[in-house]
Amino acid sequence: MSTPSRPPDHAVEPPDRRTRPVHVPLEGPPRAPAPSPEIFAAMGEAGIAAMIHDLYAELERSAIRGMFAADMAASAERSAAFFVGLLGGPPRYHERYGPPMMRARHLPFPIDEAARLEWLACFDRALARAPERHGFPAEHVEGFRRFLDAFSRWMVNVA
Repeated sequence: MSTPSRPPDHAVEPPDRRTRPVHVPLEGPPRAPAPSPEIFAAMGEAGIAAMIHDLYAELERSAIRGMFAADMAASAERSAAFFVGLLGGPPRYHERYGPPMMRARHLPFPIDEAARLEWLACFDRALARAPERHGFPAEHVEGFRRFLDAFSRWMVNVA
């Protein structure tokens, strides 16, 4: 009698990146200024986590849903930990999971320009509601959008 195999952590098993060429964006790592720590001061950890949960609700309905773990709540928690530190709060991601190294963590998943734009559209919808729902400082929305655009370009790994 065989034992059932453990289901994959992701809805779609990522291909082995050693079997496909990896695209490196010509512009290199993001050059946009880091987001203002005033964002964390205004929103706090709970507000940032709630905004990221809104993002993951958008991603749940998106064309790139298959790139994420089956348990979207767990993925949202990991992302919230990253964004708390990025936006001026304590380094929760580093404390819980180690150094972020986001490009390396995303390499197993083929991310092309269309996937990047879909992710940005999902984040933009969540961010549009964030000032009213979560206390995101309206004066920092455009700067944060510029950061997300540059950051997402660095995640693209398929030409």
